[in-house]
Formats: sequence, structure tokens, C-alpha cells
Amino acid sequence: MTMTEDRPAASSSAARRAMIDSQLRTSGVSQPWVLAAMMKVPREDFVPEAMRDAAYIDRAIILDDGRALASPLVHGKMLAEAAPTAQDKVLLVGDKQGYLAALLRGLAGSLDTLDPEQAAKKRGGGAYSLIVIDGAIEALPKPLAAQLADGGRIVTGLVERGVTRLAIGCKSGGAVSLLPIAEIGVPVLDEFAAAKRWSF
Repeated sequence: MTMTEDRPAASSSAARRAMIDSQLRTSGVSQPWVLAAMMKVPREDFVPEAMRDAAYIDRAIILDDGRALASPLVHGKMLAEAAPTAQDKVLLVGDKQGYLAALLRGLAGSLDTLDPEQAAKKRGGGAYSLIVIDGAIEALPKPLAAQLADGGRIVTGLVERGVTRLAIGCKSGGAVSLLPIAEIGVPVLDEFAAAKRWSF
């Protein structure tokens, strides 16, 4: 391989290092295993060709299907809160070929995926110890909550009065409760909008 051919890989590696040092560490994401995972996976492989040079910017990127790839900080914080282990059976609501799926595959014991439309409706299955939703929801559908084992954890974005926050939760006694922990710009998933209420 020539020196010219080496440059894109070297440039990508430098961009990932800059992402870690200037975006993640400075915002409190410092877990070595999170940083190692995000250093390993080339984010530019998951954006449109025209956006490859902007793959590591600190904001969401619109993808070819109209959805958005969350900023590196959102995914870093999601990983840190999820803390997946080799013992976890994980369900990701998101793109099975996407960036967050690639990060989770290297950390979880097993990983299944559902796209948001499927996840809002699918029934049955379940017993997942961890559910990660790659986006912000207004409401957690009962069929999706049923996929989580009792004692299991969930990490998601949460929309409250137009503001998105990172939220964590667990299932106890058959019910899932979500706790917002940090305001952050998470792309909204329209499939998880809350039911509209009539007002007079």
C-alpha cells in the first residue's frame, strides 16, 4: 500500500481520536471500554458518502433513509449508561446494520434488532436483559416493554414537552419506569409518539 493510500485510514483514526478527546472525555464519557469501542468502529462507514468527511462532527447526521445518526456524544452516553456485558441478551431498536449496532455487537453477549416500526407493534418473544432504543420516544409501547425481562434495563432518548433527554429505566413487577438523566439532542422516533389526547 502506498503512502497516499494510507492517508484516509490515518485521517479516520485521527478523527476518531479527536472525537474521543474533544467530545466524549470533555463531556464525562471516560469509561475505557466505551472509548475503546468507539475508537475501533469507523463511524464514517455508517453515513452517506457525501458526509464521510463530517462523520465525527458533534451533531446528528441525516442518513439516506431520512433517519438521523445521533451525535457521537449521544451514542457514547447511551453505551455508558447501558453498560452491556457478555452476559446480556440485548435488543436494539434501530438499524441492524447501523453504527450503534456495530458498537453493541462487540460488547453484548447477544444482540437482536428491530426497526422502530416493528418494535412499536411486535408482540411475543422477550426476556431481554437490556433494551437500547436508538432515538427519542414520547411513549414506550406495551409490546416493547413486554420484551424486557423482569429486572432488565432500558436506555433510550425521551421526549418531554419538546425537549429530548437521555433516560434510563428498569422493569420491576412487570412495569417499566423511565428516569430522565440528562438533556441532550437525541433524534426523535416518530413511531413512538404519545397518543393524542382530546382537550376542550
